[in-house]
Amino acid sequence: MTNNLPLHAQERLKGLRSSAHSTGVFTSDFSVNEFLLVRKAGFEPIGLCVGSCVYHVGVQYGSWNKNQEMDVLSKAMYHARELAMSRMRAEAAAMGADGIVGVKLTIKRLEWDEHLLEFIAIGTGVVHGEGHKGFRAHDGGPFTSDLSGQDFWSLLHSGYRPVEMVMGSCVYHVAHRGVLAGLGTVGRNVELENFTAALYEAREIAVERMQFEAASAKAEGVVGVDIHEGSHGWQSHVIEFFAIGTAVLPLDQEIAPEKIADPIMVLSVND
Repeated sequence: MTNNLPLHAQERLKGLRSSAHSTGVFTSDFSVNEFLLVRKAGFEPIGLCVGSCVYHVGVQYGSWNKNQEMDVLSKAMYHARELAMSRMRAEAAAMGADGIVGVKLTIKRLEWDEHLLEFIAIGTGVVHGEGHKGFRAHDGGPFTSDLSGQDFWSLLHSGYRPVEMVMGSCVYHVAHRGVLAGLGTVGRNVELENFTAALYEAREIAVERMQFEAASAKAEGVVGVDIHEGSHGWQSHVIEFFAIGTAVLPLDQEIAPEKIADPIMVLSVND
């Protein structure tokens, strides 16, 4: 698996701390509190896992007066994210990690070509301190999770474990309104049912696809679901709905609800 990674990535992985390389260093994007809580949960950080994909997104035009999914764009966005995620996971596997915590999946438009997007997946690879392999994903590889270090600790202490970061994407063309329809609502409070139906359907498609991924991962549920919206520079009335969350499963030993530790409120001052 390491043969598919860039040469500099392979060299970086060799310098990470491991049971066979006790003089190496670990790297992490954890905050201090996240680092402490991940260790308190029984895991040790190994190193940053990075996956990148520069993708040329094709062109597709929607019918001016029709609500419809732009399936060419949906497939492009989905495929590019999968490539970035799989490369990040390959780095985690190469460093011997049991999973990746705090995954961030971002998109950046490249200035030299309006059709080029860079998809970046980054997180911290962790290994169980006692070598327990029961935390791995259903395929035996590292689990992936976009949970923070605090949420990862809380999840384990509630009797669940992360399995896989699951996602669903839908790029949708929202039909334009005709001139007469626009004139008919001037100065009035009225629902624009066409727009409501389009946005509702697009979100449902994205969430349904995320749910299907969770079922394929043999998960019991999905926590931390978030739905992002963005146009990524496409033409007017085209928008992407992207649903993402962490699929979870109960631990081998179920914890009674009354014995679950009380959650601790964390107030962020960064937003």
